Amino acid sequence: MLISIASIWEIITKVQVGKLTLPKPVANYLSEKLKANGVLILPITFDHVKRLEELPLYHRDPFDRILIAQSLEETVPVITSDPLFARYSVEVIW
Repeated sequence: MLISIASIWEIITKVQVGKLTLPKPVANYLSEKLKANGVLILPITFDHVKRLEELPLYHRDPFDRILIAQSLEETVPVITSDPLFARYSVEVIW
């Protein structure tokens, strides 16, 4: 299983602005959980960023747009509850 570094970045951002609370400092908490569950981190590459240029602007959230680009470039599904993802040619797990 993969998690995008963009998702980790977004989690850290949400913790910092008070929209999300975790039981430990975010870096420690995420490191423990990812390791315990065998989750690998998908970095953001230049190819992922290049793919953004091709995406229609159905979605304006930069975190979500990079997840869509990564999904397309790597041919991997995205786990989301966001209905806007369905407008793109990505495999979505709801």
